[in-house]
Amino acid sequence: MSKSKKLDFRPNEFVVYPAHGVGQIVSVESQEVAGFELEMFVISFEKDKMTLRVPTNKATEIGMRSLSSPDVIAHAMKTLKGKAKVKRAMWSRRAQEYEQKINSGDLIAIAEVVRDLHRTDDQREQSYSERQLYEAALERLTREVAAVSGGDEVAAAKEVGDVLTSRVAAA
Repeated sequence: MSKSKKLDFRPNEFVVYPAHGVGQIVSVESQEVAGFELEMFVISFEKDKMTLRVPTNKATEIGMRSLSSPDVIAHAMKTLKGKAKVKRAMWSRRAQEYEQKINSGDLIAIAEVVRDLHRTDDQREQSYSERQLYEAALERLTREVAAVSGGDEVAAAKEVGDVLTSRVAAA
């Protein structure tokens, strides 16, 4: 295990943890686990009031990554403008697929979920599970957009909302 591989991330840096979204590295600390001394990133998810400890040598392996570049954000916004791809598979299978995309931490995949599950006022009502998945994906997307732009989540949510409504107007 090389030293340079472990320290891809620094304290006070925002990172994306696949299963939880955007968090901030608070510190790097050593902790003894099962008789071994492990170096851990301490990541705070302010909105969820949660702290996560990730071994530094496993961080990239489990999919932790830096925030997306503005280019990736632009690509995600372009994805949102696309036409929703509604698959005809059973809902349970589609829900599972959406859940995997959300937890992948891949911003483009999350944008696809938001695009596919977005409903306008004139469309049928979403089911509870559909709405839960949509809101989870939307929250992940807006948090990362806000963190990359350095703005607040309200502005990011408006930006994403504007893109989704402009798509509807164009259709």
